Amino acid sequence: MSLAHAMSHSKPPRGEMVEVGGRRLRMVRAGGKSERPTVVLEHGAFGCASDWAVVQDRLAAKGLASLAYDRAGLGHSEPGPKPRDGAAIVADLAALLREVGETGPFVLAGHSMGGLMVRLYALTHPDQVLGVVLVDAVTPDVINHPIGGKGVDAFSRILGWTSEGAKFGMMRPVAAVAGDRIGLPPEASADKRRIYGSASHALWAAEEVSRWRATSDQARAGDFPAAMPIAVITAGAENTITALKEVQSVPALASQNGYIEHVAGAGHANLLGRRFADPIVRGVEHVLATAHR
Repeated sequence: MSLAHAMSHSKPPRGEMVEVGGRRLRMVRAGGKSERPTVVLEHGAFGCASDWAVVQDRLAAKGLASLAYDRAGLGHSEPGPKPRDGAAIVADLAALLREVGETGPFVLAGHSMGGLMVRLYALTHPDQVLGVVLVDAVTPDVINHPIGGKGVDAFSRILGWTSEGAKFGMMRPVAAVAGDRIGLPPEASADKRRIYGSASHALWAAEEVSRWRATSDQARAGDFPAAMPIAVITAGAENTITALKEVQSVPALASQNGYIEHVAGAGHANLLGRRFADPIVRGVEHVLATAHR
């Protein structure tokens, strides 16, 4: 483990560290055990488990158990072998769930780039997935959109520069000001800011984003089953429909049990925060109400 990564572990993380394939991933649980399905939460690019703190609290208030985690190399999790594409990430998640005794069926929720991961998990582990909630999420078609593809390439370049600057501590002062754009409770916010300033986190986030095209291709290999409930929650009012919103809505429109909610006033990050998290919970409730097992 690098010195920078070791330093990011100097304060015990929220949640627990779980051994997976000879390395440890950080996992955060919320809500008590019940007969109802566990909600598995997948964060976006440059994100971490703490991004979901508000959503987890609100799911717990509804009597729902949830599980969020840091992907390999991100947050408090130890790095995994390259390439860090969707196939590697999904294999890690499957191993993590086995290790902690979670057998499903699950409701999967993915924010941003995490939308690719939950789609790929649903394709490769269909017997474990009850339904999916896509939270201002990326779909495989975004990379082929003229604007979306250029945006992904630009984001990859920015993260590459960020990871280089982070080696010299440049992200730490940025993290103090802009590390939490979600609006998290104090403990989760402090954790998010520490992670945001970590050189190791920036390095492995850049590695993931550099594999965005490969991950999109993997997630494009199949479609969600037509009967699987798919909830799409997007940032911004319905009357601000953009080309991206139209692409994001496709999975719900293709589902026999689709649900779409456009959240007026919300941005891409604060959609997960205290002001705007309830629509995500409604998406989970829709999946539970319409799923057939």
